[in-house]
Amino acid sequence: MNIFDRLGLLNEKRELIFVIISIITLILSFFNIKILIDLAWISIILCGLPIIIDAIIALINEHDIKADLLVSMALIASIIIGEIFAAGEIAVIMTIGAMLEEYTVEKSRTGIEKLIDLTPQSARLIKNNKESKILAKDIKINDIIKILPGEKVPVDGVIIEGETSIDQSNITGESIPQDKKTNDEVFSGTINQFGSILIKAIKSGENSSFQRMVKLIESVNVEKNKIVRLTDKWATWIVVIALSAAIITYFFTGEIIRSVTILVVFCPCALVLATPTAIVAANGNLTKKGILVKEGDALERLSYVNNIMFDKTGTVTYGKPELIDIIATNSYNKEDLILYISSLENKSEHPLGKSIVKYFKSNYKNDLLNIDDFKMEISKGVKGNINNKKVLAGNLNFLKENNIEIDEKFLKDVKNLSNKGFVLIFTSIDNEFTGLIILNDVLREDSVNLIKSIKNFGLKTILATGDSEKSAKYIANELNVDKLYYDCLPETKRDIIHENHEKGNKIAMIGDGLNDAASLKESDVGIAMGGIGNDITINVADIVLINDDIKSIDHLLKISKKTIQTININIVISLALNFIAIILAILAILNPITGALVHNIGSVAVIIYSATLLNWKSSN
Repeated sequence: MNIFDRLGLLNEKRELIFVIISIITLILSFFNIKILIDLAWISIILCGLPIIIDAIIALINEHDIKADLLVSMALIASIIIGEIFAAGEIAVIMTIGAMLEEYTVEKSRTGIEKLIDLTPQSARLIKNNKESKILAKDIKINDIIKILPGEKVPVDGVIIEGETSIDQSNITGESIPQDKKTNDEVFSGTINQFGSILIKAIKSGENSSFQRMVKLIESVNVEKNKIVRLTDKWATWIVVIALSAAIITYFFTGEIIRSVTILVVFCPCALVLATPTAIVAANGNLTKKGILVKEGDALERLSYVNNIMFDKTGTVTYGKPELIDIIATNSYNKEDLILYISSLENKSEHPLGKSIVKYFKSNYKNDLLNIDDFKMEISKGVKGNINNKKVLAGNLNFLKENNIEIDEKFLKDVKNLSNKGFVLIFTSIDNEFTGLIILNDVLREDSVNLIKSIKNFGLKTILATGDSEKSAKYIANELNVDKLYYDCLPETKRDIIHENHEKGNKIAMIGDGLNDAASLKESDVGIAMGGIGNDITINVADIVLINDDIKSIDHLLKISKKTIQTININIVISLALNFIAIILAILAILNPITGALVHNIGSVAVIIYSATLLNWKSSN
């Protein structure tokens, strides 16, 4: 933590301590407990003085008339007529309102620090047939780099020797590792899973994909174009009306007490509380639904979006390949086939193999069979002997290389599955083709209904994924989204958001992976999946779905609209009460003491109405 972080944290703690002390002294003042002076003076000094100073600075330096100016006038007026408690109370309410509206964005810095920790730091350079360790940032174009199983790829490059499977979910979001062979490209920050490979660097270390993603996230403006406080939108008019009414009243009546009362009743305590109390109540409602709103104005921004962009893997899908069907042929039934193949895959470390074994253990009580002579051929498949029978599981070419004959009609029948992006595991036992195991990253059960609900809400839906065209189109058709983008890198998703902004659209982004972090931060509202989401992604998001319950987005959208409606009604209540009070003050029906009571009634009314959001339920 640097000195600025420490100072920021210190200021937050100091402000909180000042408010607590001020509340205690106000309570003591209310019961007329004095220690040399009225204890409400402490509230005025701790909470009121900063408001007055900020208002003067804003007026002189920025020529900006904000609610703070009217509050300062009401504070000073209350002190002049001897209403010290009223002045202290105004100061405390305003400070609490400001604290509720402000929310730190410093967590995104923590996320970037974590991102840098994930960056590959070193590499194995091969030069003149000798291996040496160098810093990843020192890699130059055309350097030959060796990468062992389990290591991160330190630079973008092309494989010149070896075969492997690469987990590139960090960059593309793809849930299934991609098989790579000679002349295939690999990206920095991805993980080499199985084979030892040699790559030729096609970019320098500092310009690699992962480093570009770090810079991408750092470059996005953290502040997200904060919405102007509704209080400040009204502030200029309130100040003009209050001052005009006070001056005109004094001019015609000659009574300073009436003018001071006008300033007291026009103090916008209720108006200042209109937004933060509604947002805090809505956040409380959402917390019960497993939704964490990290940014104070996120619900306001969400209420104005007209486009919602979804990542695919881990967001609208579960993010892991699952076995969805078994097609058994010839002499083996489904139960026998899955027993043999699961026993074989139990020796494999490949995610697809693990998914097959997980399915078997969840659905069958049989013990797995013993296997001999297990062998994995990278990018192809696995084989071994079970009960003296040769068992194979892998891609179509793997079986053909092992002289396993497959009926052409069968291949034509299953071609449609491949076109939809399903993963097909071909199997054989004792040199006989025995069937097919089908896996896919399946849709969350609520995804289709959610997209339908969002469309009914009048919003456009976008699916942006790093997956290939086939897989992406199948999911897009199932969801019936309005627009699809596939083969997306992190910068592609960010560019999509830029395009929407240039067209005047407000866009929310929902994602879970590290590759979504930049677009979550760039969007008008970033929503992260909290259960499976990357820590960095969660840190840069405005809203987090703690339980990964995607159907809760429907409630989130509806309560964002309800919150804005509540805020607007709060403003109407507070302004109406202020105008009624000012008329009563002009007519001398209210004095400063009863005027202070009136503005308290307005604050209480706003708080009570905002509290209705705590248990609000959206109707389907």
